[in-house]
Amino acid sequence: MPRVDFEPKLDFKDVLLRPKRSTLRSRADVDLTREYVFRNSKKTYVGVPVVASNMDTVGTFEMAAELAKSQLFTTIHKHYSVDQWKNFAETADAKLFANLAASSGMSESDFDKLRAICEAVPQLEYICLDVANGYSEHFVEFIRRVREAFPRHTIFAGNVVTGEMVEELILSGADVVKVGIGPGSVCTTRKKAGVGYPQLSAVLESSDAAHGLGGHVMSDGGCTCPGDMAKAFGAGADFVMIGGLFAGHDQSGGEVIEKNGRKFKLFYGMSSDTAMKKHHGSVAEYRASEGKTITIPYRGDVNATVQDMLGGIRSACTYTGAMKLKELPRRATFIRVTQQTNEQYASFEVPTNV
Repeated sequence: MPRVDFEPKLDFKDVLLRPKRSTLRSRADVDLTREYVFRNSKKTYVGVPVVASNMDTVGTFEMAAELAKSQLFTTIHKHYSVDQWKNFAETADAKLFANLAASSGMSESDFDKLRAICEAVPQLEYICLDVANGYSEHFVEFIRRVREAFPRHTIFAGNVVTGEMVEELILSGADVVKVGIGPGSVCTTRKKAGVGYPQLSAVLESSDAAHGLGGHVMSDGGCTCPGDMAKAFGAGADFVMIGGLFAGHDQSGGEVIEKNGRKFKLFYGMSSDTAMKKHHGSVAEYRASEGKTITIPYRGDVNATVQDMLGGIRSACTYTGAMKLKELPRRATFIRVTQQTNEQYASFEVPTNV
């Protein structure tokens, strides 16, 4: 029998972080690096756990090379060929591979291609298994298969939004579970399928489940600004994956489009008509498009955006008294709100990076 869960579930827009007394003198004193030892691979990660999404308009080799300079992570999209991976590996600094992952779906051809990439690029340390619906038993079996085939690699896997499935994926071999169904800026799953979970609650519940097993979680989607990223970290996310905020830059995929004297770049969901026609020729008859296609204002070099993101997270830490990003979940108290910001003059704002 259908049932209704009446417990309120919260999104980033529903809360603010409560400020607390702090001994920090400056935002510059905040340490954003994290160190994790992964449950299944036993490998150690050190870096700033902000992750560029494996969308083909975000997770590019160019993006990975630039973000790694600031110790940020990139999940490379799955549509590069094995030869393109080989060419990239020949010229890339070996240290770069500590900050990127190869992405894969769960078909037989995906597995064969993943094996070929890992054999061709032995420096590769991370694998991202990415499907829209991580609740499939077939996906659980696929994680087990990949864990057996690649025991030394650290595996990111998702997406799910509930604690019991986070536990299932970790016990099946995942080190980091991606959390989020439907919150992305160009995702329409909630409209087309009516399925999803408010992202803040998903992260709170999923991180609790993962940490109980010694696993980790990555909040994937729903961040509209650096403040949302801070809330995700405060809710217990070990990593925060970003799509739209990294789109539209020089290092993002796609060509620059000029309209009425302004520059734009194409940005679309990986389940959109655009993506499916580009990579598969058409939208399969049995499914609907679950993504938007938009033109996003061209934003130039990604480093200005990185500075804005990290500056916002540092500011959140100073307001809550967290000297390190590691301390933010312990210092975070969320308060329910009905309004985030005063938008009185939003329509008159002077645009930047245009």
